[in-house]
Amino acid sequence: MEMRSAREGALLTVMVSGRLDGYAAEELKEGIDGALQDDDRAVVVDLARTEYLSSAGIRVFLSLQRRMKARGGCMSLCNVEHYPMEVLSMAGFDRVFSIVGSREEARRMCLREEDTLSLIADLEQPAVEIDGMKFRFEPGTHAAAHLRVHGNPHAPHTGDEVRAVPLSELNYALGVGALGGSRDEAAGHLGEMVALRGAMAWVPGDGHGAPDYLVPATPGEGVAYTAFDLALDGPFHEVASVEAGPQESFTLAALYRALLALAQRRRPGFEGVVATALWGVTAGVPGAGGAFRHHGDTLLSFGIAAERAAVGEEFAALCQARPGESAEEGLCHYAHGAVVRGVPWDQGASLEKGIDRCFAEGDVVDVCRLLGTTRLRRAKVGVAYVTQVRRA
Repeated sequence: MEMRSAREGALLTVMVSGRLDGYAAEELKEGIDGALQDDDRAVVVDLARTEYLSSAGIRVFLSLQRRMKARGGCMSLCNVEHYPMEVLSMAGFDRVFSIVGSREEARRMCLREEDTLSLIADLEQPAVEIDGMKFRFEPGTHAAAHLRVHGNPHAPHTGDEVRAVPLSELNYALGVGALGGSRDEAAGHLGEMVALRGAMAWVPGDGHGAPDYLVPATPGEGVAYTAFDLALDGPFHEVASVEAGPQESFTLAALYRALLALAQRRRPGFEGVVATALWGVTAGVPGAGGAFRHHGDTLLSFGIAAERAAVGEEFAALCQARPGESAEEGLCHYAHGAVVRGVPWDQGASLEKGIDRCFAEGDVVDVCRLLGTTRLRRAKVGVAYVTQVRRA
């Protein structure tokens, strides 16, 4: 058995050839798991060269169909050969699966369902388009939002500046910190961290590069030790659902620029600074050497953004570019993110439920500072319009 896959926008096509017996079914399952991304909802399985099929292979298709149905999507079989069609009929699955004669027909059917869902979303909540992105806004509250800063992200961390801070005070935050039984213990493991809704993920500074995380049963329970932290005090004023346009992805810097431009247009009295919590699907996170990783995984992040001309030197200093990183012209931004794997994207879930589910069910595979070149396909973004930056 041989499996190949191809991706065309929102559609994943899996091409299977050879004998799909019990042994090959396990290989096919692993191949599909590797090709499937967190926001895939439309999959076509092309069986044009599959001459043998058993119940083991049918079980793989049934599992895939259930996964797509749970995501509100579509799975279709096409180009089914004579004997595999007989097997499907004998097992009663010719009435369970969507089976069509050609790949193009399957493609049209699955993408028609995607287009219908997009049309319904546009009717329920008209989109605002800017720089190739579609924004739909849900109102939040009107209470004031502030940023609270402790420490300096760019200063050497000797351990003297490390403080204990309850996770309940880091509801949405980023920084340099660690968890541990004491201040002295944690001080030896400080690393980049992000906290969202009472859970925390970070990369211990032990040189291994493996992330660690804690999800308390009671959100916010426990204490973190931080040399630097930047936290949001207050609510999100809006939640934006953002979708990529024809380019199929957008950068984090472009997202921030668009949010700032829309705020200038839509928010009287906007003071030039936003804080954001993001749950989205990546199209690539830049790593060492500029290579992009984590295509199709889920990204959780907290960050800030402002026009450089609108903020003072102290705020702009938070956004210093790393060595070798080019500064974004006119844009000041700083964000940390946790990459999570194994949790399907759910367009109907709220931002809060999406974050909670990712920490409860997913695996955190990376934590890092996010560059402006980080790419996303879609996201839900909590947006707080900041009126003051305070020192903790």
